[in-house]
Amino acid sequence: MKILGVEIDNVTKTEALGRVENFLESKTQHKIFTPNPEMLVDARRDHYFKKALNSGELNIPDGFGLSLVSFGKVKRMAGVDFMKDICKLAEQKKYSVYFLGSGSKEVVENLKNNIQKQFPDLKIKGVHTGHEVKTLKVDEKIQLVLDKEKNNDLIADIVMHAPDILFVAFGHGKQEKWVYEYLRDLPSVKMAMGVGGAFDFLSGNKKRAPKWMRKMGLEWFYRLVNEPSRFRRIWKATVIFLYYSIFKKAH
Repeated sequence: MKILGVEIDNVTKTEALGRVENFLESKTQHKIFTPNPEMLVDARRDHYFKKALNSGELNIPDGFGLSLVSFGKVKRMAGVDFMKDICKLAEQKKYSVYFLGSGSKEVVENLKNNIQKQFPDLKIKGVHTGHEVKTLKVDEKIQLVLDKEKNNDLIADIVMHAPDILFVAFGHGKQEKWVYEYLRDLPSVKMAMGVGGAFDFLSGNKKRAPKWMRKMGLEWFYRLVNEPSRFRRIWKATVIFLYYSIFKKAH
């Protein structure tokens, strides 16, 4: 179903993992994105972002608000948990992974160590902090702005390590556009997934809300209390998202 013009897949975790397995067995490349309310609000004004999101072969609903406005038709599936599920599947089926993003060497190294401890037989082909990725509005299109030489070096590193699965954490909007633009240049990658802040949580850099709060859809409140600077983002993901969903049509 579509929410604010973005296609959202109504799938259980088992069904989603079944699709992932099919993606990995196929001869074509696939993209997985994790739309949340804040992303859908941003995609209303950023049509290129919306195009990138809608290019995803699997868009899992990462946010209680999506379940709310769909009247329970879609069930929230946290991207950070689904990333771990994919790592478990990759370990079982002997697929390799590559972690890209966060901008912090400490984060990606801790991520690698933590994931390797949890999934000791998982083949982690490489990690990379990524490079600075910005956006710039040009002719009504919010485009990626990046250092071409650094980006070419990054692509060369991924090609050299030849992973099956690529996890990208550049932050929403940037990671989806990067995957949309550059996945075709990574021939070994069968599947790329935009994972937002998952690296921070899985590396131990940030703590997630208690499980009971996540189940009740109160993770946003936990993050607001612990990160007051996120107020504007949380306002967008709650009040603005509900306003658009109820009173405004997607465009």
